[in-house]
Amino acid sequence: MSDIIKKSIITIEVGLDDNNVPIAMEWNASDAPNHDDKQPCKAMLLSLFDKEHLDTLKIDLWTKDMQIMEMDRFFFQTLRGMADTYYQATQNRQLASEMQQFVQYFGQSTGIINSEETS
Repeated sequence: MSDIIKKSIITIEVGLDDNNVPIAMEWNASDAPNHDDKQPCKAMLLSLFDKEHLDTLKIDLWTKDMQIMEMDRFFFQTLRGMADTYYQATQNRQLASEMQQFVQYFGQSTGIINSEETS
């Protein structure tokens, strides 16, 4: 295993209402060009793989003002990225292609893309 030569700190701040529902979120990273500037966001999906228990820990948050069409686009883009990441990590072209086919179906079903478009 290589020695760590650099570290980055990623922070996520979540503003909650009196019912603990997210109403504002911001994030930044210590090695980003504008690391002092917090970037607003409306949703996040964080998955961490626990190597000891071989299980995935998840934090899924979105602000209460996030619209359904925004959530559809967020999931479309996330699923597309996950399929790409899966291929890069495993080189399993067949399964990654099948995942991308689902992403295409999801995009068409939600109206993110029309039936003539390809991913």
